[in-house]
Amino acid sequence: MTSLNVFEIYPSIQGESTHAGRKCVFIRLAGCNLECAYCDSAEAARGQGAPMDVPAILGQVRAHGIGLVELTGGEPLIQPGAASLIEALCDGGFQTLVETNGTVDIGRFDRRAMYIVDIKTPGAGAGVGFNENNFAALSRKDEVKFVVTSREDFLWAEALATERGLASKCAVIFSPAQGRVAPVELAGWLLESGLDARLGLQIHKVIWGPDATGV
Repeated sequence: MTSLNVFEIYPSIQGESTHAGRKCVFIRLAGCNLECAYCDSAEAARGQGAPMDVPAILGQVRAHGIGLVELTGGEPLIQPGAASLIEALCDGGFQTLVETNGTVDIGRFDRRAMYIVDIKTPGAGAGVGFNENNFAALSRKDEVKFVVTSREDFLWAEALATERGLASKCAVIFSPAQGRVAPVELAGWLLESGLDARLGLQIHKVIWGPDATGV
């Protein structure tokens, strides 16, 4: 039976996508293939988690009685069982979001889910490149997110979004890296630009504070 390494499953308020503000059950898988400088889930990214099979995960999700579910990490798509879990969530009638760092080809996974693809800027210091297949795989229901650590990061992301025509393919969101860029700065840069993009703030951190876990 398919098993995944699960760090935690919990209900919260969706904090940083076009679904921000909605109740959501988060399935956070353990392990990641990147080491971003601003990682806010480092314990999960470097941890082992606990093995759970797909029916057990679905059972915990259903117990919360919430129709919106997000699969996150770490990097969830590096786990061999991720495809089975996403398919099972979609088959179960859940509105399924998948947050990924873009290093894995999303075209290999169930396209009924919505993919939130976090394209790492130079300031992330991630060290692993973006999977180019994802530019073609993006659909109108998907999202691309840039976490910006500096003005240079913003200009890099602006150029990439323009060159690739990302706004014509999906929603585009710019978020400030916690403690690196003030929201007011990023808002000003967006207003000065010609980008069709959103400003994204991590509202769960506004509600519970920047150091809270399990939310």
